[in-house]
Amino acid sequence: MKIGQVAKDAGVTVDTVRYYERRGVLPAPQREPSGYRHYGPDAADHIRLTKSLQALGFTLDEVVDAFRDLDDGDTTCANQRWRLEQVLHRIDTQLAHLQQVRASAMTVLESSHAGQCDHCVSQPISTHP
Repeated sequence: MKIGQVAKDAGVTVDTVRYYERRGVLPAPQREPSGYRHYGPDAADHIRLTKSLQALGFTLDEVVDAFRDLDDGDTTCANQRWRLEQVLHRIDTQLAHLQQVRASAMTVLESSHAGQCDHCVSQPISTHP
């Protein structure tokens, strides 16, 4: 299957297919004598799975690492569970940070309602975790 068809089937651009190939999400495709890439029938499925994992919060490096383990035949739910636990920890950390930022924004808003606008300008709001 040529790159344009893989991109169409996966719902991504040709540039995304090339990028995923460079990053190791897809194995290097065979090349036709003309230089065109020829991908296997599972390439689009691989890309769709990658996008799904990224939507769950996995980084691209984490996806590539998981695929590497899968290709090595050394994957079970039990020995891969830590990956999802790591993603959930990262999400929980981000949520805690957002809750802190929201609390700071609420303090500033309450000050503005009380007519303390100079306090609004001088109130530092942390935006870093």
